[in-house]
Amino acid sequence: MIMSDVIDLLYLQQWVGKTETTCDLIAEAAAGALAAMLDRSTIPPTLPPLWHWIYFNSAAPQSHIGSDGHPQRGRFLPPVPLPRRMWAAGRLKFGPAIPFGTAAKRISRIDSVVEKQGASGNLAFVTVEHQIMHQGQVSISEQHDIVYRDLPEPGAKALTGKPAPADTPWSRTVNPDPVLLFRYSALTFNGHRIHYDRSYATGTEGYPGLVVHGPLIATLLVDLLQHHLPEAHMVEFNFRALRPLFDTEPFTLCAQPDANNRTIQLWARNMHGELAMQAQATLADSQPKERQ
Repeated sequence: MIMSDVIDLLYLQQWVGKTETTCDLIAEAAAGALAAMLDRSTIPPTLPPLWHWIYFNSAAPQSHIGSDGHPQRGRFLPPVPLPRRMWAAGRLKFGPAIPFGTAAKRISRIDSVVEKQGASGNLAFVTVEHQIMHQGQVSISEQHDIVYRDLPEPGAKALTGKPAPADTPWSRTVNPDPVLLFRYSALTFNGHRIHYDRSYATGTEGYPGLVVHGPLIATLLVDLLQHHLPEAHMVEFNFRALRPLFDTEPFTLCAQPDANNRTIQLWARNMHGELAMQAQATLADSQPKERQ
């Protein structure tokens, strides 16, 4: 393992409780661009689940951008010294939907900074809480886990992943080409170079290709659910990334509803049959009918 600076956990925990407030207009034009990326011909009158990630983006000055393309650490997010950064997990609850064309506010707070030792080496987890407000009500509550890790040893083999369920009633194969990744990076104003700069992703961070965004995978899983249950009203969505996916090979989105179409298990598996992401969606008590 290529070791980075030693983690000073007590120092990093000084960021716990730090807050940031961002306001944005939930513009229909931006949602239309995301709908086009998802091959949707129309958009609903209110913001669909997970589409809030294309709003409230951090527009840091160019002089404040780090070598990885993200805003420099040490401002809102703590200056974790480990070089690799990825979206590890999320837990979301949905309240009143936000209509397009209205203003909303996101209040973010650093909830925790934790150091762990994983199979691949040193890890640091930063959990950020977000509350998205519209007309004085909380429309979305979100906990977002970011994981930081060391670079791998040159030539190190990837660890074997957990096998994914093979049988599923709902599935779709995705070919994550560089154009898809670039478009999602642009929509979310995400400058992280692992998603569009192949020489950086492979040469500096040691990945085999461009990395598919964790929130993009989660969004595609929800899109799979909404394709089969277009009238579903989601009240909760939890997901966890288990291993990265790359633009060098296709992956499969899968979903398994329960008997009442109220709790949906979702996952993404790579072409080797390994779990890349696990998720669970909880729908409102009304039982939506599956599209025939």
